[in-house]
Amino acid sequence: MGKIMMVDLKRQYEDIKPEIDTAIHEVIESTAFINGPAVNRFQKNLESYLNVKHVIPCANGTDALQVSMMALGLKPGDEVITTSFTFIATVEVIALLGLIPVLVDVEPDTFNIDPKAILRAITPKTKALVPVHLFGQSANMEEIMKIAGQYNLFVIEDNCQAIGAEYIFSDGARKKTGTIGTLGCTSFFPSKNLGCYGDGGAVFTNDDDLAQKLRQIVNHGMTVRYYHDIVGVNSRLDSIQAAILDIKLKYLDEYAKRRNYAADYYDKAFANEPKIKTPVRFNKSNHVFHQYTLAIRDIDRNKLQEFLASKDVPAMIYYPVPLHMQKAYLDPRYKEGDFPATEMLCKSVISLPMHTHLDEEQLAYIASSVLEYFK
Repeated sequence: MGKIMMVDLKRQYEDIKPEIDTAIHEVIESTAFINGPAVNRFQKNLESYLNVKHVIPCANGTDALQVSMMALGLKPGDEVITTSFTFIATVEVIALLGLIPVLVDVEPDTFNIDPKAILRAITPKTKALVPVHLFGQSANMEEIMKIAGQYNLFVIEDNCQAIGAEYIFSDGARKKTGTIGTLGCTSFFPSKNLGCYGDGGAVFTNDDDLAQKLRQIVNHGMTVRYYHDIVGVNSRLDSIQAAILDIKLKYLDEYAKRRNYAADYYDKAFANEPKIKTPVRFNKSNHVFHQYTLAIRDIDRNKLQEFLASKDVPAMIYYPVPLHMQKAYLDPRYKEGDFPATEMLCKSVISLPMHTHLDEEQLAYIASSVLEYFK
């Protein structure tokens, strides 16, 4: 049995090595390293895959969130509602822009933002909502868009963990996550479902005017070279990363199938252990399993992680501290106990290896190692 990795990028690369190596070599030969043909080609192919009018590549997922808020014209003091159970980048950019992060609780089953909690948090200062499609499945976008319409709010989808997932509306219509709100953001960090070999990100929108403004913002506020019409930043996806992503995009749906195979295996293996709660599939979304995350009952989660490490099984905790209890974001509006679902999950979740190249022998060993601890 091969070494078990939390994410096995080496085996994934080996499968498509000739295509990747050729794509990288072509960029180097062209010397078009910034905003070259490879970037434009990937942009167009991703637009087609997502069925969205505009993809605006940028340097990383955090930048994607920041430039989205800049393009919407949000001003210091405006309130932005998001979840307390997510990676720090979601709230980091809100704070950096002088906006006010308003944190709310999640649904304990899906781990995603609770629409009822959003409703309770809206004030006259609320300008935007940032639902996070956590771990690979969509938040309840139909309800979130109804709320946004009722209160005239922007919706910025944090799709950094769920590219390729679909939301299924009540009328049967389906849309890719990241293409439902005003704007969608993603990260191409190497461990993501669609990851490059460095940093990268993108913003999605169907709004022509917003797309034009985003393209200015990511390029120093320029449309015509050396003429700066708005305040911008320097946030670009380089051509080598775009060429790699364009190859991997062709395999994204196949990668999701492989991840679901691993998730189904885990589900069956843990079905009869009452102290393990396997991931709940939201009935209005498919799941692309960026992470496979268990919620553990009546067990010391950290000792389980240590035990698995002793068996050479990596396991990660996403996330051990909710945003409202992070030192950098302590706020007198919030105290421990305010977000019971989030706080419960931060104390009980543990994520198992999840990637495109887990074989049955590895899955069996991982599952048996977990169950051994519960005996």
